[in-house]
This record gives sequence, structure tokens and C-alpha cells, in this order.
Amino acid sequence: MNDARRDGTDEEERSDRALLDAFRRGDGDAFRQLYERHRAFVLRVAMRFGGADNELALDVLQETFAWLARRAPDLELRHRLSTLLYPVARHLVRDHRVRRERYPDGDGDPDALPSPEPPPGFGDDLRDWFQGLGPLQQEILGLRFADELSLEEIAAALDIPVGTAKSRLHNALRQLREKLEHE
Repeated sequence: MNDARRDGTDEEERSDRALLDAFRRGDGDAFRQLYERHRAFVLRVAMRFGGADNELALDVLQETFAWLARRAPDLELRHRLSTLLYPVARHLVRDHRVRRERYPDGDGDPDALPSPEPPPGFGDDLRDWFQGLGPLQQEILGLRFADELSLEEIAAALDIPVGTAKSRLHNALRQLREKLEHE
């Protein structure tokens, strides 16, 4: 990761800001570009927390970008747009679970997010180790290594101090290391 990305001045962030500004001025194509740039990320988040439910993932994708369109006039983009979209998509998965709970075919605790699924590309051994970690550790590892967010971006996405993000990442890596040593 280069230093420009860490200090928030990378080309993608500037482009996101420029596209968001253009959308605010009525440029619908700018919104389409934002959607195309970030849809895979939002789908990954939805699949990570919603399991292999393609319908849920597509609903979350649509609702996340509808939220962005509604909130665009008031948004201040301090990090990459994905940092802003992550908690929105994550909370929308929870909202869908709450709605499902209100109907007879709902299941599980609607207030708890399911443990995130391992990011794509994990081998079987890594998948087993990942699933053996707690949900907080799985989430922080997914954000850091699958989504490639910096610690500052993780802190912003989770609305926690940077020190807490560092601590959670350190603890998750320590637990993963301990699992590897005992296998």
C-alpha cells in the first residue's frame, strides 16, 4: 500500500470526491461510475454477512446505493467511499434479518450479525482457521486483508478509535498465529 493512499490523497479517493460532487450537481453518469466502482465491494460485504443469499446481497446492493443517492447532498467524504459504504451495507444486512424475523419463516437472533464468511480466495486450511475466530476478529481480518482498508479506514468504517482497530487486528493475528502453531 502506498503512502498516498494512507494519507487520503490517492487518485481513487479524489475521483470518488469528484464524482460525488458531479452527482450533487445533477450528473447521473457520475453516480453510475460510483456504482460501477463500488458495487463489487458492497456485494462482498453483503455476502460476507448474509451468507450465500444472492437475493439478500442484491437487495443490500440496491438499498446501499439508494442510501448514497439520498444522502449525497450532506456527505463529507473523508476516506474512500468504500469506508462509508461498509457500515451501511452491514447494517442493511442486519435490517433484512430483523424483517425476516418478523415473519414465520425467519430464523436466528435479528440483533446479531452472523459471523462473516471468509473472504474469497481462502484455501480450505485458511477457511477453517478463519471460521475458528470470533466475529470481531473475522470482521477486522476481512476488512484489512480482503478489502484492503487501512487501519484508519477500518476505524472509520466501524466507528471506533484507530487504537481499537489496531488492537483488534493485533489480537486477531495473534489468535490466528496461535491456531497455526497448534496445528
